[in-house]
Amino acid sequence: MSYERFETPAVAPWKARLSLYWQLVRGDRPIGWLLLLWPTWWGLWLAAEGMPPLWTLFVFSAGVWLTRSAGCVINDYADRWLDPHVERTKERPLATGAVRGREALVLFAVLMLAAFALVLTLNRLTVWMSFVGVLLAASYPYLKRYTYLPQVYLGLAFGWGIPMAFAAVRGEVPALAWLLYAANIVWATAYDTWYAMVDREDDIRMGSKSTAILFGELDLVAQGVLYALFFSALVLVGQRAGMGSYYWAGVAVAAALVVYEFVIARTRDRKACFRAFLHNHWVGLTVFFGIAADFALRTPAA
Repeated sequence: MSYERFETPAVAPWKARLSLYWQLVRGDRPIGWLLLLWPTWWGLWLAAEGMPPLWTLFVFSAGVWLTRSAGCVINDYADRWLDPHVERTKERPLATGAVRGREALVLFAVLMLAAFALVLTLNRLTVWMSFVGVLLAASYPYLKRYTYLPQVYLGLAFGWGIPMAFAAVRGEVPALAWLLYAANIVWATAYDTWYAMVDREDDIRMGSKSTAILFGELDLVAQGVLYALFFSALVLVGQRAGMGSYYWAGVAVAAALVVYEFVIARTRDRKACFRAFLHNHWVGLTVFFGIAADFALRTPAA
């Protein structure tokens, strides 16, 4: 009796390479893109007081994906000394050597140039502000070597789309934009602290720094303070922008979602903290829905 031998067809080298690049930009993990998208859309809708111009919406939405992808690449490039020793990151393409550092830098440049090409279609103020965004994205990964506050810097980088959105829509950056930007900074610090709590033991062993290490046993208390500051800032944003009941309902639901994060992460278990981090997608989405619904369903002034 004979048996036929079945073999898995070999993957073309270029397809295998693209697969590695896709992993490098976290194409299979959209959570980072979403956490960057929602505050950018908060800014666009508040700046336009409703639906922003379609081209502006496209530029910022595509730009979010491009800059987040570039941020992942440069982050892995900066952490190639650390990632092989961390359980969660040891299989990343740069950590395993499947992608070389030079390739990563070229990919980073291509992604940022594509994002910049989109920004060039907007007004001059937005173009100039984009240079600050590039600086923030490129320098963030190196902060964990020198400071315990890289999560705060992440908030600065992830929220820069907010003042840029106001610049693109209104041609100026009013106080409301900076207030919303401040809200995003403390929110990003909080959700990235959940993320840092996952890696805390590995980071301590390797000499990396984070807010999770800084807060120590008071981490949950510090998280409570950060989220309280976040919602206080959203209240001030709502008051300043004259938002109505739909906005306040969105903020209330978002607050309930955050309470749930504390429930699931109270034991500080790694998997639970990671779930709490992922859960912030729903927080950002809920706040956005509140903003969008409030403008869409407002009664026109007589």
